[in-house]
Amino acid sequence: MKKLLLFCLVLVLGLSACSPAVAPPEAPALQPERDSEEENSTTPIMGSQLSDEEATRLMYELLEPKNQIATDTILAAHDTRFIAVFIELLRVDQLSILRNVNYHNPLDTLETLSGQSIGYDWFAWVEWYGKTNLTSPPGFTGWKGHLLSQIDPEFGEFLQDDFPSTIRTEEIVWGGVMVDGIPALDNATMILAAEADYLIGDEPVFGISINGDNRAYPLRILDWHEMANDVVGGVPVSLAYCTLCGAGVAYDGRASNGEEYTFGSSGFLFRSNKLMYDRQTRTLWNQLTGEPVLGKLADSDVKLNLLPVVVSTWDAWLAQHPDTTVLDINTGYNRPYNPGAAYGHYFIDEDTMFPVWQRSNLLPNKDRIYALEIEDIPKAYPVEILAKEQVINDTIGQTDLVIIASRGEVTVTGDSQRAGEVFYNAGGEVRAYARKGETFSPASNPDTVLDSAGRVWQITEEALIGPNGELAPRINGHLAFWFGWYSFFPQTLLYE
Repeated sequence: MKKLLLFCLVLVLGLSACSPAVAPPEAPALQPERDSEEENSTTPIMGSQLSDEEATRLMYELLEPKNQIATDTILAAHDTRFIAVFIELLRVDQLSILRNVNYHNPLDTLETLSGQSIGYDWFAWVEWYGKTNLTSPPGFTGWKGHLLSQIDPEFGEFLQDDFPSTIRTEEIVWGGVMVDGIPALDNATMILAAEADYLIGDEPVFGISINGDNRAYPLRILDWHEMANDVVGGVPVSLAYCTLCGAGVAYDGRASNGEEYTFGSSGFLFRSNKLMYDRQTRTLWNQLTGEPVLGKLADSDVKLNLLPVVVSTWDAWLAQHPDTTVLDINTGYNRPYNPGAAYGHYFIDEDTMFPVWQRSNLLPNKDRIYALEIEDIPKAYPVEILAKEQVINDTIGQTDLVIIASRGEVTVTGDSQRAGEVFYNAGGEVRAYARKGETFSPASNPDTVLDSAGRVWQITEEALIGPNGELAPRINGHLAFWFGWYSFFPQTLLYE
């Protein structure tokens, strides 16, 4: 059954970095029922396009009190480029929080231009639009920035017409918070394991180990911040966590262009994936790929390199790294840092919170997968299968690799602020290594594997170490929800 859950301005302000938050950091959006195998809709027939200059002018006139003349002109020309504009106006009309926007009830115009009878369902409109090859009028990005700057003036700084872009800005949607309304943790206080009495043994943590510096970042805290900029073993690290697509990715802040970047949350989403921004150039980046997509860096080939990260239980991480430090629960922010509090309701729901038009029914939307991209070949491994097999020897392109998940899946029993007690899967402790022709199998000790000769190899964060000092180096990947990975890598291979 279709549901309409409207944003509340009080909620948005309550989630700002300056105010205590008592509600989950991302608000739900309108969500339709839909068929994952639905065929792409036909693109509407283009009418007689208006001139670029006139189209740009009419977009802004639609925001004025006397906007009927602009509407009539667009309808007379049947300029389908304005479908994107009226989808934005439909969303604004639903939110009812922009006082200076005077366009109401845009549905009739939208359905006339598109030839679709989708109804007052913004979620479905965005997914329909994504399947088309429609374009927007010239100046649309700046117009959208002007529109959304009424929510937060900084939104207009991200959405400007003269910025290069590698994505359709029509698909950028507001996630319900201001810029940095989900505040990043910057060089947050780390404490000794013995001092972390707030942790439960079986709760999930992100584990990062670089140059002998072992650190744990509990998901109960990162659920509320989604970004931790830190220095681990002398390396600048940005742990970028997209709660909506289930992906915690560790990036080296030293990008391929030699510059160093730190990141925050823009408040924008793209296919239900967070768009982070760098504080140095204020370019928007894809959290899942580590690439700039809109802004000053978007026309460059700059990219962030992956660093090793694993999701483990606190007990398992501590047993493997007894000298680990862990994030202090006293972050300086007032949040209910309990397992499942922020997103437990979302993790147990098969639906997405925001539109994602590119989907696959090969797995359920929120099945956890371990994702790799090797030699430009993406591949996904269901965590459920990894946990059963424990060790998988595979080849991607010309690279032989072994994937190890000897401790099974990580589950959470928590208390959601919206749904009460919840139980969900947080992934599993998965690592990948280059096996260089060797074949491995599980051992009785979860910290080791056996080679084809039955010899014992140690599992470490940097490499598998053989009995004679042989090394099988780590290959960096990360967990994600299946839908989150597929939406950006539809050509992905899937291990079955």
